[in-house]
Amino acid sequence: MARLPTVLGTDDLPLAELCAARIDGELMPIEDGWVPVDEPDLPALRAAVVALRAPRALVIERRSAAWVHGALSAPPKLAQFCVPRSARVAVFAARRLVVREVAIAEADIVEYPRARCTSLGRTGFDLLPEPIDDGELDQLVSALCAMHPWLATELRDRLSDAVRMPHRSLARERLRRVEDAVAAGRPLHAAQPSLTR
Repeated sequence: MARLPTVLGTDDLPLAELCAARIDGELMPIEDGWVPVDEPDLPALRAAVVALRAPRALVIERRSAAWVHGALSAPPKLAQFCVPRSARVAVFAARRLVVREVAIAEADIVEYPRARCTSLGRTGFDLLPEPIDDGELDQLVSALCAMHPWLATELRDRLSDAVRMPHRSLARERLRRVEDAVAAGRPLHAAQPSLTR
């Protein structure tokens, strides 16, 4: 008998069965998926939830990757994916997701059983130069750096190596604020588990 995947969708079981399992306390809905209530809240699980929205050729990135890595308490409403420039992917359009083409090394992609996601370093590097300054990006990078103390050094090195990068000065200033907050022991955002069990 084939084992069902950890994150279920309506392709795996009819909606009526999924709802009945939720009422029985066996499953809980997360975004477009259904997850057993006793499943550990790990990055692979969160990646599989986000991946239900797109084909495996796409790579989870930016805010969606920040959720996968534990810096957000809930997945963003608009899922963010990227595709390597070298990949041969047809035009893809769907609701509630954004796809962009990027230059990305295989070392910057984490392979999960049902999804691919940008690494911690690449996720922080992608978030730092975003021009939207609503404070959320500082919080996300701060949460990632607080959980992984080596990350700030990697981001600083990446920024030094990125000579022709749009919004580089913004990225450096944002990283400086994040490093100051983390060094003072007051990260700009307290990371918490994404799911409540």
